[in-house]
Amino acid sequence: MGTRGGAIGRALSFFDQGGFEQLLSTLVAIPSTSQEAESAPALDAYLAETMEPWLKRLGFAVSIHPNPLDGFGPILMGRRIEDASLPTILLYGHGDTVRGLKEQWRDGLDPWTVTTEDGRWYGRGTADNKGQHALNIAALEAVLEERGGRLGANIKLVIETAEERGSKGLREFVAAHARELAADALIASDGPRVEPGVPTIATGTRGTFHFDLAVRLRAGGVHSGHWGGLTMDPAIILAHALSTIMDREGKILVRDWLPRNGVPAAVKGVLDGCPVGGGDGAATIDAGWGEPNLTPAEKIYGWNSFIVLAMTSGRPDNPVNAVAPDARAHCQIRYTVDSDPKDFLPALRQHLDAHGLSQVLIENPGLRMPASRTAPDHPWVRWAHESLTRTLDKPVQIIPNSSGGLPGDVFVDHLGVPLVWVPHSYNGCKQHGPDEHLLIAAAREGIAGFAGMWWDLGEGGTPPRGCQGG
Repeated sequence: MGTRGGAIGRALSFFDQGGFEQLLSTLVAIPSTSQEAESAPALDAYLAETMEPWLKRLGFAVSIHPNPLDGFGPILMGRRIEDASLPTILLYGHGDTVRGLKEQWRDGLDPWTVTTEDGRWYGRGTADNKGQHALNIAALEAVLEERGGRLGANIKLVIETAEERGSKGLREFVAAHARELAADALIASDGPRVEPGVPTIATGTRGTFHFDLAVRLRAGGVHSGHWGGLTMDPAIILAHALSTIMDREGKILVRDWLPRNGVPAAVKGVLDGCPVGGGDGAATIDAGWGEPNLTPAEKIYGWNSFIVLAMTSGRPDNPVNAVAPDARAHCQIRYTVDSDPKDFLPALRQHLDAHGLSQVLIENPGLRMPASRTAPDHPWVRWAHESLTRTLDKPVQIIPNSSGGLPGDVFVDHLGVPLVWVPHSYNGCKQHGPDEHLLIAAAREGIAGFAGMWWDLGEGGTPPRGCQGG
């Protein structure tokens, strides 16, 4: 009949003997970036040539659907139903990546080839997200082998190919297939651990709201010698606007953007003692930056942040002696569910006007990805925490939401499932940039942890059916 230890051992043997590295190499070799139109065939190939045959071999009924929105990649749905009365888990992953950026990778590395070096697997998608969902499916395969083809539970699966373009079409797809995708919980992997060696469960994600600040004063630039000191400089006005939004220590001054009641007690409790770090040295945790009197964990998991993603005035690459006609900054708010994004735009307009900055325009505002959060003490979160702790024999950190964004809100809104994200990466993985990589040690823990969870899922003792909610 097999054993829990036997299932975990199978998963680790597959990993240690090179099976997972070979699998990852096959997946990464498909240049499935969703950010370049010419790569559309690779999105189809990733689902049809790799995922579909693998999942069918594991007993899934698989269908690949065109995206409900024109111009975006297809979506795979898989269903492995043993008995409708058994617990049902929904898996999620995305097979698309950002651009390869081959010219920016250091010598000896290629985005579409897995390279092993210093305990890391380099390649585009190793961390975001091919390696992460492949670990979970490989762990499931090991459990099925140990149990003679039976799991003792039901698994449903969605793999999209437009996540790097804002998961366009996913909401419409899930809404249209809500009955087929109904589940007791979503348990999936994306994003980073709080530290490389600390297994993590995130119960949601922060949302993202974007807008431009623009100052337009004239049709073209004017001579800096004749007009400098006489006519308004849009870059200076824009800089002053930004300084009213955030002070020099990183404190947000538009207070109506922030969680109305501060960091909730339940969030503070779960973040007590939570470590933050593990980057690659490209960035630092600056103790004096951000909201005063919050811990680093509270700042990124329980609070909102404001970031200027890009800013231009004139031609920085080829300056001329002119007072520029305009200036623009593209800005982002990352927020938790404790703030209402509907308030962001009116609060900002009122704030700028109160500071005499009515000529600063707010353009292209919009919600890119809504925030989501399941209660950190939800029964399915506790179940996953107990299973991972048992398998890995080390503390597992729960956070109320990851610092980045994921489409968890789609599954909460249309399926009513609690969210259990178990990331296998870390903050320094360089996703979205050159030299993306997956830490081999964290990946090994990931496949073991999921093998243990898949085994426990079929053993009974899961939360009662209908124990849902986001």
